[in-house]
Amino acid sequence: MARQSLSIALPDAVGFPVRQIADRTDTRREAIPVSRSFGIEENRVAAETSESAVYFDGSCALCKAEIGYYRREDKAGSLCFVDISDGGATPPHGVSRTLAMARFHVRAKDGRLLSGAAAFVEVWSRLPGWRWAARAASLPGALTILELAYRMFLPVRPFISRLVGRTRRSEPGDGGTRRP
Repeated sequence: MARQSLSIALPDAVGFPVRQIADRTDTRREAIPVSRSFGIEENRVAAETSESAVYFDGSCALCKAEIGYYRREDKAGSLCFVDISDGGATPPHGVSRTLAMARFHVRAKDGRLLSGAAAFVEVWSRLPGWRWAARAASLPGALTILELAYRMFLPVRPFISRLVGRTRRSEPGDGGTRRP
């Protein structure tokens, strides 16, 4: 079976080119870094049984809320979540911690490392209630539009994250410690 690489030619408006970061020809599993958000044994089990590893910025309130939603939706356990902001976590091979915190990354089961909109599409393809969105993203031009929207979102992410953080802390009855 021939592999196809995702390569979209867009201006590098935010400093991150849109491309598949890595394309592996084998399906060997890499060790998923241990994150303190899971127990060590839970993380090992998740790494061995998951189809895709999701690397996210746990220091971002918006990102934590979204990942919390994905965790709840992932009833089959097909995703392993790695909080890259955790000092014990290691970014995906070939990606700096700074880049891993700045953009959403997913290591697909087949070893491909996806970033930005392509990474979201991989997550959606693993969640039963979101597979329609993954299919829609496969329409001609859809992934390009999603990536452009993601790039426009990146500069405002810190502002939105602060708003989400304030909102979550101020909700009555949670004592400021509400978790997704």
